[in-house]
Amino acid sequence: MAPDLNKASGGSGASKNEAPLKAPPSKKKEEKKDEDLSEEDLALKQQLELYVERVQDPEPGIQKLALESLRQEIRSSTSSMTSVPKPLKFLRAHYGSLKAHYENMAESDLKKYLADILSVLALTMSAEGERESLKYRLLGSEGDIGSWGHEYVRNLAGEIAQEHTKRQTEEASVHDLIELVQQIVAFHMKHNAEPEAVDLLMEVEDLNILSKHVDKTNFKRTCLYLTSAAKYLPGPDDLAVLKIAYEIYLKFGEYASALQIALFLDNSQYIKQVYISCDDPLQKKQFSYILARHGTAFELDDDISADDVDREVLEEIINNTKLTEGYLTLARDIEVMEPKSPEDIYKAHLLDGRASAGASVDSARQNLAATFVNAFLNAGFGQDKLMTPPTDSSSGGSGNWLFKNKDHGKTSAAASLGMILMWDVDSGLAQLDKYFHSNDNHVIAGALLGVGIVNCGIRNDCDPALALLDDFVDKEDPSIRIGAIMGLGIAYAGTQNEQICSKLSGILSDAKAPLDVIAFSAISLGLVCVSSCNEEVAQAIILALMDRSESELQEPLIRFLPLGLGLLYLGKQERVDATAEVSKTFNEKIRKYCDMTLLSCAYAGTGNVLKVQNLLGHCAEHLEKSETHQGPAVLGIAMIAMAEELGLEMAIRSLEHLLQYGEQNIRRAVPLALGLLCISNPKVNVMDTLSRLSHDTDSEVAMAAVFSLGLIGAGTNNARIAGMLRNLSSYYYKDATLLFCVRIAQGLVHLGKGLLTINPYHSDRFLLSPTALAGLITMLHACLDMKAIILGKYHYVLYFLVLAMQPRMLLTVDENLKPLSVPVRVGQAVDVVGQAGRPKTITGFQTHSTPVLLAAGDRAELATEKYLPLSPILEGFVILKENPDYREDL
Repeated sequence: MAPDLNKASGGSGASKNEAPLKAPPSKKKEEKKDEDLSEEDLALKQQLELYVERVQDPEPGIQKLALESLRQEIRSSTSSMTSVPKPLKFLRAHYGSLKAHYENMAESDLKKYLADILSVLALTMSAEGERESLKYRLLGSEGDIGSWGHEYVRNLAGEIAQEHTKRQTEEASVHDLIELVQQIVAFHMKHNAEPEAVDLLMEVEDLNILSKHVDKTNFKRTCLYLTSAAKYLPGPDDLAVLKIAYEIYLKFGEYASALQIALFLDNSQYIKQVYISCDDPLQKKQFSYILARHGTAFELDDDISADDVDREVLEEIINNTKLTEGYLTLARDIEVMEPKSPEDIYKAHLLDGRASAGASVDSARQNLAATFVNAFLNAGFGQDKLMTPPTDSSSGGSGNWLFKNKDHGKTSAAASLGMILMWDVDSGLAQLDKYFHSNDNHVIAGALLGVGIVNCGIRNDCDPALALLDDFVDKEDPSIRIGAIMGLGIAYAGTQNEQICSKLSGILSDAKAPLDVIAFSAISLGLVCVSSCNEEVAQAIILALMDRSESELQEPLIRFLPLGLGLLYLGKQERVDATAEVSKTFNEKIRKYCDMTLLSCAYAGTGNVLKVQNLLGHCAEHLEKSETHQGPAVLGIAMIAMAEELGLEMAIRSLEHLLQYGEQNIRRAVPLALGLLCISNPKVNVMDTLSRLSHDTDSEVAMAAVFSLGLIGAGTNNARIAGMLRNLSSYYYKDATLLFCVRIAQGLVHLGKGLLTINPYHSDRFLLSPTALAGLITMLHACLDMKAIILGKYHYVLYFLVLAMQPRMLLTVDENLKPLSVPVRVGQAVDVVGQAGRPKTITGFQTHSTPVLLAAGDRAELATEKYLPLSPILEGFVILKENPDYREDL
């Protein structure tokens, strides 16, 4: 070892002495290289070589001076990092000799000085994977690392991450690394490199350090990066990251953003903490609007608001009683209050003769289709041309239209009045009242369902829906019972109302109850207790499933039992495991179906890649025709992957493959999965795929594709889809079942005359409303067997869509909660996570006055500084307060 050291420690002299030993051409090359350098560079090179020689001088004073000079040279050059700095380039030849000299030095401050310099030189010179920069940094002085420049700090961060992983596997101490991490994070946070600081802390698994280093200037960018990164992290890291973002938001008083994270985490303690931390009563009203939009049942207590009057105002907002008022304000502003009829949508005059001639026949199925189209079209407007015409008109009011439908068609017709009067509880109940006195059980059933639809998402202290529907749940007639049960499920979705739970659980254990009543009870229980992991309800549904006979397990409606069970665990991930174990004991006819449904519900909206792979594995199997579990597996892929844009695009590609190679039962589910992925967001590639499938030889695939065209265009008035559906109505004019599906899709595209959306995501696609998703999933599971359920006598399951319907509006209100028109810019949202400075968050914007409509992927920002919004995301109801610093330009 010794002779080797002497050879290396020759310093700059070594290269001179060794040069003659090399072949002559290399000497020429060396000279030529020196000649290429400018005079300045040559002087610098010689200067550095002199310093290197002096560093190895035995005299400590000279050593110190040389080290100081070297340090100065390197520092002055590393401040800008466009190419490799010259000192680092010229010192390359001497790295080995300086390392060797370091080994020979006695312990002293000078040795630490040299270690600092070696650490910087290792940035460009150390071998791959050696981590010498970090090694010498840890041996060096405790000085400020930022002074060596940005690139050095970034390189060090990378080496720390590798070293940390290595030490973790060896179970060695990482204390010295954490001290260094503290310095690096402080440096990054000062220099607008928040994402790099967060990444390093994630690597060393110590994000708690972050809150010490965030300040008023950088906390928003830091939290934005944390919340965006959480989508791509495995559990439980994703929740830990969001909790830290929540704490930072609370610390800096950004309460509305903290509330959104609390809702994402579904943590009522956090929600309460946000209310208690905030003193501003106006802010609390804004929180209540956010909670109402999300559909969360949240009890206000004295801690949140001691004043009874204030608390009543907040409760009124959370209960969503103002929704109908806001929606109609929007409709008046856009001038679409005029009721429309289904014919306005069909536009039969645009089609060739044969189709329009076929449409004039008054068939019960076409009337039923018109009932749904009319309900979807005029949803929430309170008036239409079929069910609520003025009584003095010749048509004689709603009675006439009602009796143009047969048997169970009357149920949907009566319930459609509920959808037209949606959210308007007082007027809705008054108009539905006349149907309760009917002699026809189907009409009564429809009225009961209508009561549920009117109360959907609206809560009321006197619980009118429960009072009206409770008595009918135990009636003899199964259709009346189903109407009441479905009505309760829709009206109280997400409330976890104990009275309803015990009532419906009782039906599940009733041996005499028919299967359809039991199936709808399971779904309603799933909706009322959605995402609650309620053990008692789960137990009741499991027992009901176990009690079913072989013949009942063959029925199409049996699928609602596993689905009701799945909804209890919607988005709750591994908390479903115990129930999933129990499901393995079920009859083999339903076992796999139950497995797929539970898995897909539990991981819905999480973007969990491993679960998507698992479901794709099940879809790859080629099975016998009688197997039904692949349908829920295909829907499950969409439910899980809809969480973020990247996964969504990948899922669309995977579903394309399933179309090409999958069995028939998979192909029937793929259009529905595509519909869920792009719900109320008509992407051109998906639209084209569905258009192709709508002419498929298998009528079930074609039906699902037609229906999904309605889903992706729901509430958008998309002209291209409307045109496609018109052509399909002429193409299928002889096929009553497919024409029915085309009509339903046409109704969906014009949902609420284009003012509504059924996308379960809101708040810039950050929050997923569990009740909205539950309604969509229920409807899609029913569509897995279109012929038996939707085209059979259970077409009213289409009304489960009401759970997802929301106005796609931005309505600004003043401090007294009265509508206030202000200019806003609406444009395509731009992802600005991790970008430096203050980048524009929207592109291609137009300026409108509120209230305005927001399409999928749109974002709004105020175009005036006169007001300040109390919500960081301009969607739904936003309270504005006057800006105290605003000065009008004279």
